[in-house]
Amino acid sequence: MLSCSRQVGVKYVCMFASRVEMRRNYRRGKEGRGWSSHKRSHHPHGHRRPSHSNRAESLEQEEPQTTVNAGPSSSEDPSSSSSMQNSVAPELPGFYYDPEKNRYFRLLPGHNNHNPLTKDSIQHKAMECKRLRLLEEEEKQKKTTRAGLNSSVLLQKRQLGLLSSTSYCRLVHELKVNCMQRRKIEIHSPDSSVAGTNNFKIIVADVACERIFTVNDVEHGGCKYGIINLSGLGKESLTVEMYDNLYFTNRKVNSVCWASLTHPDSHVLLCLMGIAETPGCASLLPASLFSSTNPGDRPGMLCSFKISTAWSCAWCLNPQADNCFSTGLTRRVLVTNVVTGHRQTFGTSSDVLAQQFATQTPVLYNGCRSGEIFSIDVRQRNRKGQSWKATRLFHGSAVTSIHLMEAEHYLMAADMAGKIKLWDLRTAKCVKQYKGHHNEYALLPLHVNEEEGLLIAVGQDCYTRIWSLQDAHLLRTIPSPHPSSKDAIPSVVFSSRLGGSRGVPGLLMAVKQDLYHFSYN
Repeated sequence: MLSCSRQVGVKYVCMFASRVEMRRNYRRGKEGRGWSSHKRSHHPHGHRRPSHSNRAESLEQEEPQTTVNAGPSSSEDPSSSSSMQNSVAPELPGFYYDPEKNRYFRLLPGHNNHNPLTKDSIQHKAMECKRLRLLEEEEKQKKTTRAGLNSSVLLQKRQLGLLSSTSYCRLVHELKVNCMQRRKIEIHSPDSSVAGTNNFKIIVADVACERIFTVNDVEHGGCKYGIINLSGLGKESLTVEMYDNLYFTNRKVNSVCWASLTHPDSHVLLCLMGIAETPGCASLLPASLFSSTNPGDRPGMLCSFKISTAWSCAWCLNPQADNCFSTGLTRRVLVTNVVTGHRQTFGTSSDVLAQQFATQTPVLYNGCRSGEIFSIDVRQRNRKGQSWKATRLFHGSAVTSIHLMEAEHYLMAADMAGKIKLWDLRTAKCVKQYKGHHNEYALLPLHVNEEEGLLIAVGQDCYTRIWSLQDAHLLRTIPSPHPSSKDAIPSVVFSSRLGGSRGVPGLLMAVKQDLYHFSYN
């Protein structure tokens, strides 16, 4: 009985394969006689369903050939290439389209645990192939700017009045950004077992960009802290010194910022989430704990405040709210004075995921999970309700990062829908939008350098994107040196003076156990 059933099954498969082959030959014959093109003209909306291969071929033939003469080739977003390729062929439920083989393949329902052909795996494979190709092009120095885009030509056009100041600045930034080359930095440590053993999770630079505070994932779980001194970062030698400490935690670090308690950037403020019966807290670590960074300093004040789940934190530099920091909690904002211990609580209707203090006034800006952005004047006392809210802006998704511009008339904000908007605080209106950022659920920071006129953001797809602040033009998309994954999202720092006043300009990228430098000349 089993042999008979097998024979019947094999016979059925052979009949099905021959029938499919006859159907393909029949359709190819119709194409040769021009029937398919005739039917497409009478059914523009696809009432008749052509074969999968014919449909892809017809759409490829109808795709217009356009030439781009305004934007550079580097502004194209490589991470969206897979979606662009798939958009050529329409998506069919239960199938996926392979652009290389130019045909559809069935996704068997109920077998995804054993079937590698899932939508996520297909997209990941396409993105990984694109990433490797871009890295290969960068290593071979194939990444060039548009024809005619060089410093001498730009300067000549500017002197002749052929370029406005806005266009000239944007093109100069484009030229410098596209000439950035990746080089790996060698990390030295007094303890040879420390360097290169733990994955970077967060890096944050101080105001002078002489040091970066690092949060590293430990293999057995938890996080470890360290400080990297950038004074050895020069044009010829790319070496830095890393000094860690025995301080580590088994709790997740949600937010980090530098704090100026005894002198500028004397401490580091961290927000830790609670785990099990251990409550969350906000900790102030003196930088002198990492004694090798400042051998002559004595350890400063070390304090910790028990706080419920803290999503964000910010330190106030305005003298009217001296020695104060804020933490964004679940449906409330807590402002704490480190010296006196006095606290102010402001209730909100949503979790506060992003915060920043203004410097000219003691005003705190907050971004919420609900998409609302509001400001608080911390000089006022606690009020019932939400009458203390001043400026109010609204995004369509959870706000993950905010950045107050230098003049404090504009505010940059990013959300979980991947939208980055520039708001005018005087009119409460969005004046610019920077497209191309990718985010779905992660708390990803924004990096704004007004001196160079650049906006930098790392997406959840592990691509680092650089925009022009003036016209929101996407200047470059940098792939990660490592395969993209949730635990391998790069953390970056950009400055015109990495290592201090006489430092080198460029971008620092920390991913996995490696630290890279992209020169910006």
